[in-house]
Amino acid sequence: MRSRTVIDSAVGPLTLVAQDGAIVGLYMDTQRHRPDDDVLGVPDRLGREAEQFKAAADQLDAYFAGALTRFTLSLAPRGSQFQQRVWAALQDIPYGGTESYGELAARIGSPGAARAVGLANGKNPIGIIIPCHRVLGSHGSLTGYGGGLDRKKQLLDLERAVSGGALF
Repeated sequence: MRSRTVIDSAVGPLTLVAQDGAIVGLYMDTQRHRPDDDVLGVPDRLGREAEQFKAAADQLDAYFAGALTRFTLSLAPRGSQFQQRVWAALQDIPYGGTESYGELAARIGSPGAARAVGLANGKNPIGIIIPCHRVLGSHGSLTGYGGGLDRKKQLLDLERAVSGGALF
């Protein structure tokens, strides 16, 4: 059974979803492709997933404070094999770095599949932790982000400031 909780963050409320001891979802309050609450699971009033939620909240707090550059949570995103490949590859984009949809497609062995990579990226069920915000358009433009381009820019600016890269 899935359970959920809501935490505050620098980008607004985040809904964390856990199942069987792993994080299966992280959604912003206004996000494209956000599932209905009944799909997200029941509020975790009994504390079944309290340990996972606390670990995720602590790591997200450290991330937003600029003290964490790689999450070490147990994750179990649900999706097709192609989506799983894309989401795994997203986690290899370095903190403060970016990659284009085309570059990501080539890196996973599917050159020419930039659009499919973009669709998989947009369906990422564990935003921020699986850093889909690090993917840009072909000319470095801020394109498509389920949480809104303002949040994408905010996340990239945070990472660039901490890592010493150029800001958008």
